[in-house]
Amino acid sequence: MASTAYARGSKPPAGPGERRQPRLAKELSRIEPKKLGIGLVAGCCLALLTYISFARLFAIYSPVFESTSMVMKNAPPASTAVPSMEEAVPVQKKIEVEGGEDLAGGATEPKEPGFPEETKIEEKEEEIPAETKSTQKEETAVTKPEDGGDKTEEAKAKITCDENAVDEGFPYARPSVCELTGDVRVSPKEKTMFFVNPSGAGPLDDNGEKKIRPYARKDTFLLPGVVEVTIKSVASPVSAPACARRHDVPAVVFSTAGYTDNFFHDNTDVMIPLFLSTAHFAGEVQLLITNYKPWWVAKFAPLLKKLSNYEVINFEKEEEVHCFPGGQLGLYRDRDLIIGPHPTRNPRNLTMVDYNRFLRRAFGLPRDAPAVLGEKMAVRPKMLMIERKGTRKLLNLRAVQALCEELGFEVTVAEAGADVRAFAETVNAADVLLAVHGAGLTNQIFLPTGAVLVQIVPWGKMDWMATNFYGQPARDMQLRYVEYYVSEEETTLKDKYSRDHYVFKNPMQIHAGGWPALAEIVMKQDVMVNVTRFKPFLLKALDQLQD
Repeated sequence: MASTAYARGSKPPAGPGERRQPRLAKELSRIEPKKLGIGLVAGCCLALLTYISFARLFAIYSPVFESTSMVMKNAPPASTAVPSMEEAVPVQKKIEVEGGEDLAGGATEPKEPGFPEETKIEEKEEEIPAETKSTQKEETAVTKPEDGGDKTEEAKAKITCDENAVDEGFPYARPSVCELTGDVRVSPKEKTMFFVNPSGAGPLDDNGEKKIRPYARKDTFLLPGVVEVTIKSVASPVSAPACARRHDVPAVVFSTAGYTDNFFHDNTDVMIPLFLSTAHFAGEVQLLITNYKPWWVAKFAPLLKKLSNYEVINFEKEEEVHCFPGGQLGLYRDRDLIIGPHPTRNPRNLTMVDYNRFLRRAFGLPRDAPAVLGEKMAVRPKMLMIERKGTRKLLNLRAVQALCEELGFEVTVAEAGADVRAFAETVNAADVLLAVHGAGLTNQIFLPTGAVLVQIVPWGKMDWMATNFYGQPARDMQLRYVEYYVSEEETTLKDKYSRDHYVFKNPMQIHAGGWPALAEIVMKQDVMVNVTRFKPFLLKALDQLQD
């Protein structure tokens, strides 16, 4: 093929597979190289400045736009009131956190598409407007516990103590009871409840402490045997022992020392105060017992399980530090077998009828009401006679039983035993409960509402004790109550003391000697009732069942 010559600087036409030179390239080729270079540099600089300006504006205002977008998304309709700070907190928390779960425990807003997970827009504090900076600081204070934590703890930390020990007509002083709200850390090994209380406020001594023996009867004779527990106020969580176990429910610490194993005191000093202090938790409370008695816990297990959904903790045996969102040291109590209204001890206005219902549900007792006889007895009313084997025995019990059966009662004679549930079932099956003054009468708590209690009161001016320990409680439980006071001729004291002795001439002199004198004289007598004199009282009990 003949070769073709081309002028200098020119190029051969494009061959097959080669791209022809674009028109723009041809035009640019005509521009002088020096001018072309200057134009390109100027254009690049302009584009770079424009990019930087938009980037800086986006960095400054993107949090404001994002916050505004979130508020608009969650904003109420125009007619709705503006939400409170408490309602706005979850939104603030979501804004604060990137990815995963927010501080409130919910899912965060998804990231804008096109931004990789690791991409973050850096902000310089001096470039953020003052208003925006102020808003972000407020959100941080609300949503991050570590920022301003002392103020948060101080705001929720609260301690209140009931020091009203004595009321009119009730000679037994009540012990102090303290309620704690906030970070409570129980260290059984140190016998201490650490309370995170930044302000240090509360009914505490100069060392920031409060010592309580948590048994619900302030008796100088027995209190030394009750384990003393200390509430210790600390300024911050760092000053308290580390948590080994955390609980989502409050703690109640109390003692089973004292007079427990006497059924009267089991109820007046522990179970009724525990019911009064914890029933409103509906099971969501942790019980910790000092002076722990395994047999006592087993004896009242149905009641303890009804009050708490959690296993009882043996305070003395526990080694770990338990942390709670609140707690109570000691138990509120009212008078013996009585629950009355009170602004601090009983703000929910519980009654003994409520306690009766609680017992019936815990033990599965079927009867809420006694038999109603009407004018003609269709059924024989059931009577339970409690037999005493120690002191204050009813010496002619069989003669009294025969009289009751003659009047139409179906009589069961039984001694209160250690099996609380079994005896509770026996009592609940009765329409009338009859006993000589003593702890056995406490079993009236298992009677159906409207049943009858008959108390035989021994010699010795026992009016106050008979009424306050068993008579008034029976009325408060909506039971019908009959009491019978024995005469000089019906007590075995007549065989020990002459009729001229102050035991008969001035029985109040016995009371002047205090409990030791009462225990030695009055509480050790036996009785033998005159059945003829006693009969009208039994007829009264029968009559009350016909209403």
